[in-house]
Amino acid sequence: MFEKSLTVQTPSRPVGATQRRGIARRRAILDAAEALLGGQGYEAATLKAIGERAGIPVASVYHYFSHRHQVEAELLRRHAHELDTRIGATPAGKRPRTLSDVADAVIDPLLDYFRGHPSCTELWFKGSSETVGAHVRAFDEAQAERVWKLLVARDLVPTDLPLLVVQLAFEVGNRLFEAAFRRSPEGNDATIREARRIVIAYVESYVTEGRAGRD
Repeated sequence: MFEKSLTVQTPSRPVGATQRRGIARRRAILDAAEALLGGQGYEAATLKAIGERAGIPVASVYHYFSHRHQVEAELLRRHAHELDTRIGATPAGKRPRTLSDVADAVIDPLLDYFRGHPSCTELWFKGSSETVGAHVRAFDEAQAERVWKLLVARDLVPTDLPLLVVQLAFEVGNRLFEAAFRRSPEGNDATIREARRIVIAYVESYVTEGRAGRD
C-alpha cells in the first residue's frame, strides 16, 4: 500500500462570481460556435455571429477569444480527445486479427463521430488556420504510431515496417474522408469503401513484400 502523504493540502480557493460568469460565458461562446459550425457551416461561424448566437456583445467575445481560430482550436481539442478515446476503446472479444480489422477499428469510430458531430467535420476538413491544421496532423500522427505498434505487436506486418508507411496511410485516409464529406454531408459511402480498400491495400503490399523476401 502507498504511504499516506504528510504534505499539508492547501484548501482550494472558492470560485468567485466573476470567475463563474467568465467560465459560463466562455462555455456559451464555444457552444454557440459549435452550433453555427454544425448548422450553417464553417464560413458562418464568425466571432460576430458567435457572439450574437450566444447573446454576448462581440467586444466581450474578444475578451475571451481574440480570434475565431482560438475558438476553433479549443473546439477541435475537445473533439480530438473524444475521438482518441473512442478509437482506443476496443470492445472485449473484438481484438483485431487482420489488417482489415485494424482499419475498421480506426475508420468506423471516425466515421460515426464525424456523422454525429458536423461541427467537427467542418473544422477538420474546412478549418483554414495553421493551428487547426497542426491539431489534425498531431492527431493523425499519434493514431498512426498507436496503430503501427499494434500491427507489429500482432504480427500483422513485418517487424521492420517503417512508421512512415502507417503515417502516410493515415494522411491518405484523411484526404479520402475529406472527399467523402465533400460529396455528402453524411460522408459518401462509396468513397469511404474506396478509402478502406486503398489504405488496406497499401499496407498489405508491405506484408506481401515481406513474405516474398522470406521465401
